[in-house]
Amino acid sequence: MAIGQTKQVNIVFIGNSITRGAGLQHPKEEAPPVKAVEWLRSKLKATIAFSNQGVSGSTTLDFLPSVNRLFNNVVTAANEFNGNTQALLVFSMVLGTNDSAIEGPNGSPVSSAQYEKNIKAIIDSLLALYPKCIIVLHHPIWYSPNTQNSSRYLGAGLARLQTYFPILDKMPKTYPGKVYVGYTQGFKFFSKHPELFIQEQGAQGIFQLHPNADGAAKLGTDWGKAIQIILKTKGIN
Repeated sequence: MAIGQTKQVNIVFIGNSITRGAGLQHPKEEAPPVKAVEWLRSKLKATIAFSNQGVSGSTTLDFLPSVNRLFNNVVTAANEFNGNTQALLVFSMVLGTNDSAIEGPNGSPVSSAQYEKNIKAIIDSLLALYPKCIIVLHHPIWYSPNTQNSSRYLGAGLARLQTYFPILDKMPKTYPGKVYVGYTQGFKFFSKHPELFIQEQGAQGIFQLHPNADGAAKLGTDWGKAIQIILKTKGIN
């Protein structure tokens, strides 16, 4: 069956607490991946199945194949879909928020050079295991410059986070037809809408890091819109 005839799309979402839906009252109904798939199901004739592999506190280091930790869960999730060989397998990935922290998450602060190595290692392994898959890289969203919970992010982390965006943007040239950039406006948009975050108390006062239910719905819908555009290029309408 040609890819234009594909009627099944399976999506594995890779990310951190924002992807997981941390802090939401009903994450299984409200997390961004759920909202992304709701959007896709409303717009596409294809059947959409998904797995949310967002893990709170995770960095690109935690998802490295060589670590044999979170990457294994991604593989397990993808393999559960692999029975339908006619389906299109999509990996939707958003990592970088925890990498950017000053201290706390595994490996942080992660330099832009190391972030690039880690992203490439994850991509290379996914494409080796699933050569027919496509990978969608979304930009991480903004967080307030006073963000500090059990980890310290602050202004230095926010500045570091933005150095990751050009790395993500050049990946499609390295992996043409296999890797795509998805939603890129989240940093700018969410920086103007602190009301879309859970208001959390930290050492530096009230901070914004995790989207609330409205914010998660907005973020997930925008992921879905970006994925929809990419799927159209694959003949899935």
